[in-house]
Amino acid sequence: MTDTKVFLLPDLGEGLTEAELVNWLVSVGDEIRVDQPIAEVETAKSIVEVPSPYAGTVAELHSEPGQTLDVGRPLISVTPIGGSMAKQPAEVTAETYREEEKAGSGNVLIGYGTPGGTTAVRRTRPRRTLAMVEPVETRPAESKPIEAKSPAEQKLTSSADDLLLTRTRAPGKLGAVISPLVRRMAKERGVDLRHLQGSGESGLIMRRDVEAAIKAPVVEPVDTEASPVVEPAETKASTAAATSATDPRTGLGIASRIPVRGVRKTVAANMSRSRTEIPEATVWVDVDATALLEMRAELKKKDGHSTPGLLAFIARFVTAGLKKYPELNTRIVTTQGKPGEEQQEIVAFDGVNLGFAAQTDRGLVVPSVRNADKLSAREIDAEIKRLTGVARAGKATPAELGGGTFTLNNYGVFGVDGSAAIINYPEAAILGVGRVIDKPWVVNGELTVRKVTELTLTFDHRVCDGGTAGGFLRYVADAIENPGRVVADL
Repeated sequence: MTDTKVFLLPDLGEGLTEAELVNWLVSVGDEIRVDQPIAEVETAKSIVEVPSPYAGTVAELHSEPGQTLDVGRPLISVTPIGGSMAKQPAEVTAETYREEEKAGSGNVLIGYGTPGGTTAVRRTRPRRTLAMVEPVETRPAESKPIEAKSPAEQKLTSSADDLLLTRTRAPGKLGAVISPLVRRMAKERGVDLRHLQGSGESGLIMRRDVEAAIKAPVVEPVDTEASPVVEPAETKASTAAATSATDPRTGLGIASRIPVRGVRKTVAANMSRSRTEIPEATVWVDVDATALLEMRAELKKKDGHSTPGLLAFIARFVTAGLKKYPELNTRIVTTQGKPGEEQQEIVAFDGVNLGFAAQTDRGLVVPSVRNADKLSAREIDAEIKRLTGVARAGKATPAELGGGTFTLNNYGVFGVDGSAAIINYPEAAILGVGRVIDKPWVVNGELTVRKVTELTLTFDHRVCDGGTAGGFLRYVADAIENPGRVVADL
């Protein structure tokens, strides 16, 4: 008899440590094959299908749609054909975690997959198992009575706890690594690292953060994981009760409660961090875009639908401007110096990954055009269209939604003229483009009507001063007003 296989939620890559289960694609009792999609999950980056590394009969689904799962938690149990259907405990063991590497299915999901083929995989180093994790020291017996457990129970509990702490991340920063010593201190003193804001680089939780939490007043957390799964009927009743409640502050009835998760959760964390950490300043200018629109109209007569869009031309001018003013194509990095001291560096890049804001049904995302400074306006236009399509379909990869060095935001599509945008952390600047409208404009001393737009640059005042920011903005504005001359130099 073959034991039921427990497939754990795999590492989704890019430091993503959790995902929301959107929908099951299989049911208990279904027969599935290797690489068959079994569920759709939504990460902070995109919606992806999770394929099964096993073939057999679905024995158990360990979660309900709408639940947020940590990487390494049981997702599905599969009984091989002819194997035992007896329900096995969903323990977190080295044998079940990444077992799919043995199958050789060849499938890859962002950060996990199997190497392909049907032969065994050769390894150059021993498999890392949870049994190899350094045992966590226990408190002295006199400090707190400990209920006796069997050696097997103690091993399972220790392994599960260590996995949970290993996967812990700092709020607002996915995948922050925490020192084993800090994790041990937190566990021994009862500090929940999942709700602790780190003071180190990129939100890293330091020893001092745990010590401060120990001294702070204790607030009993709500145990959500231990609560039984609510049945659909009870969920509806709970929702009805929530919506019929009255808000104590306003006295108004509460219409709904919407959990902040997925893309919205990530956007909220990044925006909050941007406003908290970056001393931003904003400059803006009105620009006569008549010449650029006329040039594009002439190109369209020759090329038709293959003519780049207005945003692609502006993007090309932006990349040229960043070569002239590279200070805006940087980011601030904080590192640990001597004990208790932090050092900051301005990191510059050899190239431009141009991000652009895209509104989707799942919220605002920022895909990035890699090495945009090496592309023509036509190539940038094609990549913008491609990335917009996959982002709105929820199929963009973490690599496509990250790694930008500067962001271009066309909020003119919403019918507005300007906006003091929030910098896309951890970048140093963002350029906004307003709608193009007819405005009275003075040309050669005479008043006329021109096509005018507003450019708004928000920048990190730590990386440059107003002179640099103003110079960059003026360069892009001049390129829009005199595109023929600038295009000839590109």
